[in-house]
Parts: sequence; structure tokens; C-alpha cells
Amino acid sequence: MTAQPKEKTSMTQAEYLAMERCAIDTKHEYFNGEIFAMVGAKRNHVYINSNLIIALGGKLRESNSPCRPVANDMRVKIEAGYVYPDVVILCGEGEFEDDEFDTLTNPVVIIEILSDSTAAFDRGEKFNYYQGIATLKEYILVSQDRYRIEQYTRQEKKDTWEYRSLNDLNQNLTIKSTDCEVPLSEIYWGVEFASDG
Repeated sequence: MTAQPKEKTSMTQAEYLAMERCAIDTKHEYFNGEIFAMVGAKRNHVYINSNLIIALGGKLRESNSPCRPVANDMRVKIEAGYVYPDVVILCGEGEFEDDEFDTLTNPVVIIEILSDSTAAFDRGEKFNYYQGIATLKEYILVSQDRYRIEQYTRQEKKDTWEYRSLNDLNQNLTIKSTDCEVPLSEIYWGVEFASDG
């Protein structure tokens, strides 16, 4: 989904959660007192998101993994506020901020599908926020306008991340922290890119 300009400033986290838990039609992300409405995604974004959930869910289930993918309705707590990643993988029991069980605090993998309006933020400031999640081991960015996946894997030295880029349908995305491998051809199944001319 795409974040839109902020709606209100100086909102506390408690005010945000109260508002968000009553929201019916719109989700909002929250960063340092500011909220951003999330708007609908384009076709490729939706296809890629569905493909990821189906492929990851199937492979993790087949291997009897303790891990599971969760779609973009699960809110995740970051130090600066709250976000809705496109896909989250959690392993074992989910840990939540409170007894509403709607704000996950222990994601192991976060996957964002890039759009023109969010790509710079997802690669920069949002990644910085995600690095503050102690349980996070991998951060994956998926392009929706070409075959390209960028993967950041946390190294043993906690503040170091290894970068890997994939851009061929014959390659596999290997998610080490969940012992799962997904061909790019499954991630991009049914996705068509706009022609340049």
C-alpha cells in the first residue's frame, strides 16, 4: 500500500491506537506523532503480495516450519510508532504489544513491495526503523515494475546487514532465517510490466 500525506500532527501513540482500532475503511501508519493514511495498491502490488503469501505459506507448511507469513493487515510496532508491512513472517508464537493481539512486536522477516511513492522511504528511513526491532533477521524489498528483489540479512554483529540483489526469474529468494526458498517465478507469477513504448 501507499502512504499518503500526514493527516494530523502531535498525536500520541495511545491516541493513534484508539483511533486505528475504531477505523473501518482506512489504515494508518504512525511515525513520531504523525499519521499517514494507507491507500489502495495497484494490480502488480496486489498480485505480488498474494503470490508471496501463497508461496511462503505453502513452503513453510510443507517443511513443518514454526514460521508463518502474515499479510498486510497485521500492524507491527517500531520504536517511532506503528506500520503495516506488506508481508511479515513470524516464527513460533507471536508476541503482541497488548491484549488486543493486533500489534506484533516480534517479526523475523519483513517484506515491502516497492511503489514509486514509497521506494525511497522503504529503503531509507523505514529500514532504519526496522533495524531497531531486535527479532528482525531479514528485510526484503520487492519491485513491482521489474524483476528485482533486494534482500538485507542481519549478520551476527547486530548492526551489520548483508545485501543481496536478485533480478532473474531463474533465481531463488533464499530466506535463511526461515529455511525457505522461493523462486522468483512464483513471486512474479501473473505479473505484467508496463511497456516503455
